[in-house]
Amino acid sequence: MSHPISRRGFLTVAAAAAGVGFASSLSAAAVAQSGSGPRTRLVLLGTGGGPTPKKGAAATAQVIVVDDRVYVVDCGNGVGRQLALANIPILNLRHIFITHHHSDHNADYGNLFLLAWATGLGTQVDTWGPPPLAKMTDLFLQMNAADIDVRIKDEGRPALAPLIHPHEISSAGLVMQDDKVKVTAALVEHPLVAPAFAYRFDGPDRSIVISGDTTKTDRLIELARGADVLVHEAMWLPGIDRIVAREPNATTLRKHLLESHTVVEDCGRVAEAAGVKTLVLSHFVPGGDPSITDEMWADAARRFFKGRVIVGHDLLEV
Repeated sequence: MSHPISRRGFLTVAAAAAGVGFASSLSAAAVAQSGSGPRTRLVLLGTGGGPTPKKGAAATAQVIVVDDRVYVVDCGNGVGRQLALANIPILNLRHIFITHHHSDHNADYGNLFLLAWATGLGTQVDTWGPPPLAKMTDLFLQMNAADIDVRIKDEGRPALAPLIHPHEISSAGLVMQDDKVKVTAALVEHPLVAPAFAYRFDGPDRSIVISGDTTKTDRLIELARGADVLVHEAMWLPGIDRIVAREPNATTLRKHLLESHTVVEDCGRVAEAAGVKTLVLSHFVPGGDPSITDEMWADAARRFFKGRVIVGHDLLEV
């Protein structure tokens, strides 16, 4: 039995047929319904860059699902709802990875495990990220103690704190390994927010790398060497110039953006140098600018990368 794909999935497939070159990727919901696809799944939950809420894209988050085990990478605002929209059971959450402590990447870190627990989670969740992850976890539990205590008494839920196990990462290397995936981290360049990490997931059938926020760096190239998929943040320089032109602190803001993010042409250079098969552009800066089309993002990356380029959208499964 066939299942309809989303409008965005249809447009993506149609673009490929028209020669634009996008991957023929179904929506996450359609893939979940069909039961087809690889064992190691990647769904872009949110593709918007920056802390400002956007109409057209949720905040930064990705999920890797191996069989039925859920690994979330970054927790921008609304990540719990995005999982629901992607038909990925929140009760299957087992690991949360934070690339760095900017609010568009960690605003819903605590909310994710709190909402999973309120839904019925009774299994351990391990969380991974830079310091002060352990302190953040403890303070979040304290902030929500009243709600947690009431639900334990009224709903018979287990205590939440013993289920959440934060692990702080300060250096590159092996992060964790279980019977599904091996996760490795590299330090990336995101000044003033250090340490900041990219993560590589080597699953049973695919390898997936999430860049986090970074400028072009050889450490990310080495981490992504030979990977099947590289999800890379992307910045459109002319769009940045239009934004900063309206700001009184234009010089400072432009310097920050150039030192902390990767122009889309360099995303192509990184992917080519690493020899990855597929480059997925995400965490768009600026986001929601109608003058920057998907074709423009993809063409800029393709100038330097010979492999497949996918322009990410919320809930797209790659």
